Amino acid sequence: MGWFTNLVVIMSCVAGGLVLYPVQIVDSGRGEQAGVTLSGVVRLVHLLSFATAFGTSLWASFIGGIIMFKNLPRHQFGNLQAKMFPAYFKLLMVCCSFCVSAMATTHPWNVATKRERLQIVSLGVSLFTVVVNLLVFQPLTVKIMKQRHKIEKDEGIGNEVGRSMNLEAAKKNPELAKINKTFGMVHGFSSLANIFCFGGLAFHSWYIASRMVL
Repeated sequence: MGWFTNLVVIMSCVAGGLVLYPVQIVDSGRGEQAGVTLSGVVRLVHLLSFATAFGTSLWASFIGGIIMFKNLPRHQFGNLQAKMFPAYFKLLMVCCSFCVSAMATTHPWNVATKRERLQIVSLGVSLFTVVVNLLVFQPLTVKIMKQRHKIEKDEGIGNEVGRSMNLEAAKKNPELAKINKTFGMVHGFSSLANIFCFGGLAFHSWYIASRMVL
């Protein structure tokens, strides 16, 4: 199915949930007919945004990327990551923005408790780190990766799975060894920022769980 078909299916499921369980996002006063409220919609957007961000981050960081690295030729894996991660970071940025906005709207800072303020800060950290990754570390990582790919092609490597041939070639090629070090440092900062983003979302998951009624 195409992306539009998938979107229609997802929105239909959300609409179905709203029809079947309207109490989850409505407020009804005494003698008033229940109806969808702004605060209810904000809570729904918050939940969907958080679930999307948390699930996407979990998959990309700990499952999908590892599987691709272990099964794809290195240059093919790197080129795929270069296309995938900008979309990944943009999605996280949008979702984290919605989460921070929803928390700040439903729990204004001047009247929020320390616990609620801590949640706003944790989501803010997630948003900040993903923006830094999108604007700074990811473009720099891709730039250095392409330079390394060029050197590796000259060495006749890059189509293998894993890094073993790169490490062997770097022992004889100082230029490759140098760019490996630079790439490792920048990629390490990007990975660290990504972990901080996921950590902020994981921290917020405890807050959401503590407020759920099943």
